[in-house]
Amino acid sequence: MTVYDIAARLPSIDVLRDRCKALAVLECIVDEGEPYYAYTRSWGDDEAALMSNGSGDEWTVVFTADGAFIRVFDHESAMTPYRDPDHELWPGLLDGLPAVFRPQIEEPAFGDEEGQFVATAVLWRLSGDDRWHAGEAITFPALRGPSDSNAPDGSDLLEILLDDIVDRYVTFAEDYYEIEVDPAVVEHVVAHRPLTDAVVQALNPKATVSGLHADIAAMGFPIGAA
Repeated sequence: MTVYDIAARLPSIDVLRDRCKALAVLECIVDEGEPYYAYTRSWGDDEAALMSNGSGDEWTVVFTADGAFIRVFDHESAMTPYRDPDHELWPGLLDGLPAVFRPQIEEPAFGDEEGQFVATAVLWRLSGDDRWHAGEAITFPALRGPSDSNAPDGSDLLEILLDDIVDRYVTFAEDYYEIEVDPAVVEHVVAHRPLTDAVVQALNPKATVSGLHADIAAMGFPIGAA
């Protein structure tokens, strides 16, 4: 799998935004600490979804008035800029990037100590586009062995945003949090049905809608009666 495979399978911008919010809401309910998935409507003038596994891997989807921009960084990828003394990006990674997304390359949150943009995969989609795009004619490195990732650019970190998001989140919660979650409850959140205490407590018996109201409302997610 590479960024080209992910680009062909990602949903529309609006659907992607809803899935990103759902992941952030699920995390807000399940984990009261530093979230694995997050969403903010205050990313400057834009909105952004963020993933960080705490081990150096991360992705960000920035939703702008012009479309959406995705930056992925896999710290173990052979395509990391840190493979090079000058931290040069992998050839072709930004080829074809529309000018309206160029400010993302200057975003401090996406840079190293010197402010240089750091990524192993980049995707984008303009509001009027019918598909996602990635850099043109990227030549990917060969896998380094049987234990190597199937995605040399780290694009597999985005797989949870694909159409089987419910099953993937159930598996993620089992592996990461060591808890069992009801797929029907996850589907309720993914479908953006209003949250109730019954739904929230099916994921975390200690949580309540009132206790989470401010954080969830800030994401623009619907909240129902308790």
